[in-house]
Amino acid sequence: MVNLEKVQAVMRQRHNIRNMAVIAHVDHGKTTLTDSLLAKAGMIAGTQAGDKRATDTRKDEQEKGITIKSTVVSMCFDVGKEVVDKVKDTVQGSEFMVNLVDSPGHVDFSPEVTAALRISDGAMVVVDAISGVCVQTETVLRQALSERIKPVLVINKVDRAVFEKQLAPEDLFRSLRSVINSVNAVISIYAEEASPMGNLTL
Repeated sequence: MVNLEKVQAVMRQRHNIRNMAVIAHVDHGKTTLTDSLLAKAGMIAGTQAGDKRATDTRKDEQEKGITIKSTVVSMCFDVGKEVVDKVKDTVQGSEFMVNLVDSPGHVDFSPEVTAALRISDGAMVVVDAISGVCVQTETVLRQALSERIKPVLVINKVDRAVFEKQLAPEDLFRSLRSVINSVNAVISIYAEEASPMGNLTL
């Protein structure tokens, strides 16, 4: 369970607060990933992760099963001393507050993605291991790069490749490599030359 006093203490350490947007094509698993992170943070039961859709708070979102409005949820994580030693910024202790912004994946709600990116320090780009980079994946990646938000690739639904497609290990490797190469291709098209974010390719 979440200790509210602990959360309030971490909120007072402004150097230890990070805002992360979750962006992707529709149905690539942003909200399910968010549920899993909430379960890890002790905010929902592990058995509810994936089914709860905790960030789909509106009635129309719950009925349609898609995210329409960006939703922010705050979580506390103790990252450990080893990780803190690698952080270049000034931090206080090893506990961080992560404000996770679950954004819509449908093309009709692109302004919500832009708004989410403008308040974020980084973005998790979720890509389905089987579907790969889709139209909206490219769009949200372009939006992140134009807002100078450093993307982090999350390859999701790898279990589909094993159980649904029954890919052999070598074929699975090729599939994952193809996803990474596709993301790199999009980044190379839209990233600024001599970007202050450095080399973004994976």
